[in-house]
Amino acid sequence: MLIGLVLIGVYVIAFIIKNSDKVTIDFVVFSARTSLIWLIILLLAIGFLGGILLSQLYRRRGRSGGGAEKHRGTDG
Repeated sequence: MLIGLVLIGVYVIAFIIKNSDKVTIDFVVFSARTSLIWLIILLLAIGFLGGILLSQLYRRRGRSGGGAEKHRGTDG
């Protein structure tokens, strides 16, 4: 198990080193020049937050629609 954790750590370090090239990101309003790894982390964070927000939206829609279906089921 310890060997697996060490291998994952080595892989993460190699991933960061291999993706340290500088890229220019155009945010429409401004541009930024940063390492590729930061772009990857930024997109990962945006995707994570988007998933959380979509799951909250889906949960709220499920609650409001679920009550109506239960009511219809008891009528008939």
